[in-house]
Amino acid sequence: MDYAKKSLNLFSASSLSNISHRCVSASASVLPSFSPRPRPFRVTNSNRSIKKGIMADGLSDLLNKITDAFHVSCVADLVLDEDGTGVDTEEFFHTLKDSTVLMILEKGEMWTPQQRSLSQDQAGEQKSQLRKDLAKLTLDLYKNHPKEFIGCLNVQMTLYGMYSMSYNLQCYHAKRMLREVLRWTLFSMQATGHVLLGTSCYMQHLLDEDEKAEAQVAWEHAAKPIQAIQWRKKN
Repeated sequence: MDYAKKSLNLFSASSLSNISHRCVSASASVLPSFSPRPRPFRVTNSNRSIKKGIMADGLSDLLNKITDAFHVSCVADLVLDEDGTGVDTEEFFHTLKDSTVLMILEKGEMWTPQQRSLSQDQAGEQKSQLRKDLAKLTLDLYKNHPKEFIGCLNVQMTLYGMYSMSYNLQCYHAKRMLREVLRWTLFSMQATGHVLLGTSCYMQHLLDEDEKAEAQVAWEHAAKPIQAIQWRKKN
């Protein structure tokens, strides 16, 4: 009976509370306390003339380090540099990403948006607005059907940005047109060949006539002395 009473006393409420307290104290002594990891932030002043990188594990730690880094006595407000959103609580601070750009505002200062330089597209548009076009020629070659041989050609010309004219050359039957062009070219070449052949024959005939005439004249000049000699012998 005494042994049973002692066993029941071990499972009493006071004994269980003492055991749980000892387990908690032992786990607290074994496990290390969790401390937040410092994260990087980029901080600038109100006119963005000074920029510094600061490592901080919380909002209060960041504010303390900002006062030392920027040599200010008090920070009136801490906002996001991109849109001026105020950073006032630890919960919102821990949602910020690493290397977030923050701005400190002293008493009487206000957040102002950053004046960005013109991008390349905006600069190109500004140059195009200042430029005055004298003449612009556009050639557009396109097909209305995949089986078209050449397609269609659209020619558009603009003068001084005000006067424009365009011409659309539609080659729907390009193969047929090309065949006809080749046929007429062949006919023209044949006709030209016949004309050249006839002309060459005529010129050869003229040359032969001239040579015959010159030969006859030469023969007559050579025959006159012979006739004179024969006439003297007869006399």
